[in-house]
Amino acid sequence: MELLHRFVVFLVLFMAFGMSQSYGSARRLHSALWRGGGAAMTKYQTIVVDQSGNGNYTTIQAAIDAIPTNNMQWICVYVKEGTYNEQVKIPMDKPMIYLKGAGKRKTNVVWDSHKIIEHDATFSCEADEIVVKSMTFINSYNYPLSNNNNKIESALAAKITGDKSAFYRVGFMGVQDTLWDSRGRHYFKLCSIRGAVDFIMGSGQSIYERCTVSVIAGFLAPQPGFITAQSRDNANHPGGFVFKDCNVVGNGTAYLGRPWRGFARVLFYNSTLTNVVVPKGWLEGDFLKSTMDDLVFAEDGCRGEGANTSGRAYWEKKMSKDEVRRLTSMSYIDEEGWMKNQAFNMLSS
Repeated sequence: MELLHRFVVFLVLFMAFGMSQSYGSARRLHSALWRGGGAAMTKYQTIVVDQSGNGNYTTIQAAIDAIPTNNMQWICVYVKEGTYNEQVKIPMDKPMIYLKGAGKRKTNVVWDSHKIIEHDATFSCEADEIVVKSMTFINSYNYPLSNNNNKIESALAAKITGDKSAFYRVGFMGVQDTLWDSRGRHYFKLCSIRGAVDFIMGSGQSIYERCTVSVIAGFLAPQPGFITAQSRDNANHPGGFVFKDCNVVGNGTAYLGRPWRGFARVLFYNSTLTNVVVPKGWLEGDFLKSTMDDLVFAEDGCRGEGANTSGRAYWEKKMSKDEVRRLTSMSYIDEEGWMKNQAFNMLSS
């Protein structure tokens, strides 16, 4: 049956063998329509994942495996409500996948791998042109804290290495190294990211808009946790994390960030920072004196009890309005307009 599914998907994508069926037809592909920003109405095919067997596949990975390599047309993998205990990977040679759940609190993908960050993520996204919507990825090795006695280890909920990828109403739950925003241009909108230590890390060139950044560092008291661990190798590297119109909430305390590399860049813009943010705001880590001037940690227009900058690290950057405008504009990650041509247009949502 699995071979038959692969063959059918291949025909749909490469020979225009349309099969316009409803979700009620359990073993057929469903045709849907989308309109990109200004683009003509276009069809994409939908593969249904349902644990009960009333879909094309019962696991997410089986559906992804069925998509032909070097796919050049959008295809949706719709994952029905439920908890999927599996490790999911979209390999580099499978672009243009729209991974859609039934809701951030309804479709959960759970795995408990840990320690080896290159391989332990619950969700690994290596391909370009990926859209993920309305689901949550959880690394359960340490999360939730109340449910286990495991030593706190690096345990990723997601690792994102592809370019031109977008996430809408997606949850990322873990404790340490929750989201490895490793490299590429990424957009996160209305997402929830939870953790305690370096839980948003990497070299990505990313905007986080209207996201909830949830600190769960109470167990570390009196030591604070760390929200970001950004990683730029040099001043010309385009990477950097921009938090725009976000909410930083939670329990315990945390620094806004510490550097993973000596040219780390993070901006919190027009965001609400609660009292979970420590007064110093940022930690220089191992990058003392000689490299502190290269760190680009900044805040602009933030509010809330944790936004008082009077006690901030003296080396926090004061960005010009032009630089803030450049980093908070969508052109920072999307000069050529790739987002409006994706399967789900987040810019209008």
